[in-house]
Amino acid sequence: MSSVIKINAITVPQDSDDELGRRFAARHGSMDGTPGFQGYELLQPTDERNVWLVITRWDSEEDFENWRNSQHFAKSHGEGEGAPKKKPVGMSSELWSYTVSTTG
Repeated sequence: MSSVIKINAITVPQDSDDELGRRFAARHGSMDGTPGFQGYELLQPTDERNVWLVITRWDSEEDFENWRNSQHFAKSHGEGEGAPKKKPVGMSSELWSYTVSTTG
């Protein structure tokens, strides 16, 4: 079975990149036990770019969508009921979808 890969490309102002890293560090391990979740990586640019990549791997598209529509997702993104509203770090983001190619 091939993994479903989601990449969230987040454009971050130069003065906010440390905050993005801190927020992800604070949530480390919060996805453990989420059905279909295989893992994630946060990639920080090492050049003049200001786009960070959040790469997640899932067993299926359905698992990703179930998580995305869950209270866990809403809470972790400052949208949940009773959660303190956090100012977004990113100026914009794009969600890219991939699978691992088995050809070649």
